[in-house]
Formats: sequence, structure tokens, C-alpha cells
Amino acid sequence: MVEVWGGVECSVVRVGSVIRDQLLETGHSKRIEDLDLVASLGIKTLRYPALWEHVEAVEGNDDWSWLDERFERMRQLGISPMAALVHHGSGPSWTSILAPDFADRLAGFAGRIARQYQWIGTFTPINEPMTTARLSGLYGSWHPHRADEPSCFRLLVAQCRAIAKTMSAIRKIIPEARLLQTEDFGKIFATPELAYQADYENGRRWLSLDLLCGRVGPCHPFHGHLLGAGVNQAHLAELEAAPCPPDLIGVDYYLTSDRFLDHRVERHPREPIGGNGIDPYVDIAACRAGVPARELGFASRLREVWRRYALPVIIGEVHNACTREEQLRWFMEGWQAACECAAEGIDVRAVTAWSLFGAVDWNSMMMREDGYYECGVFDARVDPPRRTVLADAITALVKTQSFGHPVLAQTGWWRAPRKRLGKSPTILLRGFDLRQSILGECCSRRRLPAKAALQQTGLADSWAEVSVRWSRRGAGSVLSASYREGGTFSLAVPDYIDWIAACNAFLDLVVDGLAGDYELVSACCDNQYLVTERPAEHAAMVAR
Repeated sequence: MVEVWGGVECSVVRVGSVIRDQLLETGHSKRIEDLDLVASLGIKTLRYPALWEHVEAVEGNDDWSWLDERFERMRQLGISPMAALVHHGSGPSWTSILAPDFADRLAGFAGRIARQYQWIGTFTPINEPMTTARLSGLYGSWHPHRADEPSCFRLLVAQCRAIAKTMSAIRKIIPEARLLQTEDFGKIFATPELAYQADYENGRRWLSLDLLCGRVGPCHPFHGHLLGAGVNQAHLAELEAAPCPPDLIGVDYYLTSDRFLDHRVERHPREPIGGNGIDPYVDIAACRAGVPARELGFASRLREVWRRYALPVIIGEVHNACTREEQLRWFMEGWQAACECAAEGIDVRAVTAWSLFGAVDWNSMMMREDGYYECGVFDARVDPPRRTVLADAITALVKTQSFGHPVLAQTGWWRAPRKRLGKSPTILLRGFDLRQSILGECCSRRRLPAKAALQQTGLADSWAEVSVRWSRRGAGSVLSASYREGGTFSLAVPDYIDWIAACNAFLDLVVDGLAGDYELVSACCDNQYLVTERPAEHAAMVAR
């Protein structure tokens, strides 16, 4: 049976002189009560930070207080943590991945954490080493801000050596400790003119796991490339002689993981032009490039990983920074793919709901400080974080292995729309004015089937009825919803807020099934909004 696991976005990366810390920026570091919210979902396994950067921020001085408190609460709640030691980072500020003693230093920390928490059974010493190497060494986004392939390869091998040494140190204390190794194995597609580049990158994407599995010997197609990049031959021989294969492979997969290389740069005027020194090209998400749908998606990548390694797999991260129904559609697509692959005989253990409490500025890879919030299973823009419909889905999947919602009758934007939805429930739009028309257009763009109420009909064939009216006290409008399953929701919208942004915020909350009286404090494009619950006495005044 496929399980549902959870994960907390916990990247700590250096961007120039700035350290981006997702635990701080999402507020999770100050809310131990978040763990009770996780437990309320029924989740029993949690990818959780035990970050070297936090524990040994000062060299030689371990501070376990934060972890002691969190891990003890997890034990009380019956949650098993899978400890992450470095998540896209370079270690504490006093070291870095390319430091000669990085692997030994991380292994030393790992030994200490194993002694401190001998009951923890699964570890991820370094998250997505190939992805980190690309972002830090090939694209120059993160420290050490290199932009050449030799640096990428040196960063990768340094991380893989550190993983192997770390697991060795842990297993001296916890012999049965398991390695969960995560990676983004997104596939590269291309025009025929760039097939050679796609083939090269599709070979390169396996390097982290090939290194850990001891496969990168003299006959490996990238062995010469690694040596040419300045990687120490003894380090490659060390990994080949003493493999550290994962006990679980975490396949981290996003809508933008699969890529398409197009030499026809004039077709993409808004995309940056890259290249390989031979041909210029643009690199875009494959789901936007007309690649056949059967070649994309969770199931395709799970099958590839299984064919190559035949090791137990999980979907390590499922998250979509989009409108709420698209988040739900994406999560359920991951769940269905995992179940489908398990039915085929692939050893799929779990689907991981990632970014339980959201993420900040990942749309710019944290290179800009915009405060751009991507909502998770819980919306951490309010305190305490508020459940979304994804929380309902996870709770149901944990209990029954199934979940239904009217928005799932239609596909996500990355798939061709279903043309015939049968008698699937719709949203009933009541009223006739420009504001209501805009709300209807927002529904259409989000593939939320909606129809106008031409008469005083009930909710028999609709799952929600929505309407707009002018506020009775003060300027602005009020968006209202009544649910077929019971309950009502109203959202007061001040005049100064963009109406399209307000409609999209409202629809997110309707998909969540939110009930009560709320006010929209701010809203702009891309689901950046803040709502606050109105006091009962204020709501009563408005209703009069």
C-alpha cells in the first residue's frame, strides 16, 4: 500500500552575502505547534530538518535545543522523522562544499546527531546533490556562484563523498540506518538539432545516484568528464570501491522538472538565450513545448528510475505553486501515478506532500527577496497556519486511499482539458454585473466549470453557489459562497484591491471549503494575498 508522507521545506542557501533560510521565512522555526497540525493529517513519516547549519552554526559548538524539543514532540505524536542534514546548502558559514575537509566535517556532525537521536532510522545527509551542484556550480545561483561544468562536477563528487562518509559514520552508531537519497531526475527533450545536447544532459542527470551506487568506473561515460573537470581520481575510485546505494530513492518531481531545448530562439522572445558554446538555444518547461503527455509526468520518471536502479522509490516532493485546484490536481496526479506504478510491480513506498507550510521566493530560486509565498498544505500567511483542501485530501488518502472533489473532474493546465465532464457538479454563479462576469471568466481560466443561475434554483447539480454584492457599510464588495455540503463563506473586498486578484483569492478559498466571514487585506497577481477573519460582531453588523 502506498503511504502518504510529509515534508517541510527547509533550504538554507547562501546568495551572495545573504543566507536564505526557509524555516525562518515560513515561520516554521518558531511554531512547534506545526507538528500537531502535521499529526492531524494522519501522517506518520516526515522529512524533517536536522540541519548542520543550525546545530553547529558556531564551529565546535553544537546546540541541540531546537531539535530536542521538535523530536520529542514528534515521538509524542507518533511521527517518525527522516532527518535531513544539509538541504541545498553549503554547510555552516565557516565551511563550504569545496572545502577539503567538508566530507569529514559533515560525517563528524552526522556521528554526533546519531548519538544524540539513536532512535531515528532514516537520514538524508544531502538533499538533491546534482540539483545543488547545477544551481551552485553551473548556473551560478547559489554559493559558490560558479558558472562552469567543471565546478558543477567537483561540487557533485564532493557531496557524494560526504553522503557516503556520513552514512558510514551514522551506521557505526545505528547499524540499521537507512539512506533516503533524493534527486530531481527531470528529463531533457529537444528539437532534432539539439538531440546531442539532450542526450548528454540525460546521461548527466544520473550521476549522483551512479556515483553512490559505485557505477562510475573507467567505463562510465562520464568518468573522463569528471577527471577532466579536476575531480580527484582517488575520490572516484573510493566511491566505486565502497558503494553507498540508497535504501530509498526519493524522486523529486515538479511541473518544470522536464525541460525542452529549442534552437529556434526567435520563437521565445521572453526567454533568456543560453547555449553550450556550439549552439544557442532556450531552455523551457517541456510541458509547455508540446512534448507528448505520455512522456512527461510522475509515472514516466518513476519507471525510468526503477529500470535503472531497481531500488525502492518514493515520490520525494509533490508541490505546485499555483491556484488551489491546480495544487490539488497535481498532488492527486502524483498519488495516482504512484499507485499505478505500484500496480505494475514497481516498489513504490510513498508520496510525499512537500512544503507542508509553503515556501518563499522559490520562483526566483531565492535569488530575489520579494516575499513571494507559495502556499503549502497549510497556509502559513496566517497564524496558526490554516488548512487547505490538500489537507483534506491527505487525511482521506491516509484513511481510505481515495479522495474526491468536484475540481478533480477537470485536468490541470498542463494536460489537455477533458471535453465532456458528464454531470460533474459546477459552481453556480448568481447575479448579473461586470464583477460577476469577471468572476466567471476567472472560473473559466482555472478550468472550474461554472454556470449562470437563470432562476431561483437550488444546489442540486452544483457544489457551490457564489454571488457578489456591494458592501452595505463602507466602500467595496462582498463575495459570498454557499456550499452544497453546508456552510457559507463571505469575503469583504475593499475597493482598492484589484478585482481579478480578489476573485482568484476568493476561488482558492472556495475550493478549500472555507467557511465564515473574512476580509481580503491585500491581493495581487499569482495568488499573493492575505485574508483575515472578521470578528463575529463585525460580521453581524455587515449582515444587517
